[in-house]
This record gives sequence, structure tokens and C-alpha cells, in this order.
Amino acid sequence: ALAQDRGMQGRVILKVHVLASGKADNVTVDKSTGFKILDDAAIKAVLQWTFDPARRGQTPIDGWVTVPLNFKLS
Repeated sequence: ALAQDRGMQGRVILKVHVLASGKADNVTVDKSTGFKILDDAAIKAVLQWTFDPARRGQTPIDGWVTVPLNFKLS
């Protein structure tokens, strides 16, 4: 709500380490929105997601993925 009230918007790109279980265990900001509050909100959201993990053959493995998120006021 604070970011929205201040008109903050932008695009953050996160680097996410996804475990074979599909859970993210490490999230870092690759490219910031320029607003820490938005970057932190993106990290918090992604840590709650469940991903389809990378696979080697049929076996799930740990891997890295890039996740872009847009914050846009309409």
C-alpha cells in the first residue's frame, strides 16, 4: 500500500535457486526496480511459490531460474 501511495512501479529480475522439491531456497535481485520495498516484496512472494524443478531425464534436480516481475500501477 505504501509503494502504491507513492506511485512506485518498475521491473525486478530475480535469480532463484529452485530445489528438486520445487521450493526456492535462495533468491537474489539481479536487476532492481530502484525501490527496495518492491524488490523485497518480490523476494517474499517468490519464496512462497512452488516451481516445476529442472530435470535430468525424469529425475528432478536443483537448478537456477531467472524470474522477472513487473509492478505497474493502473
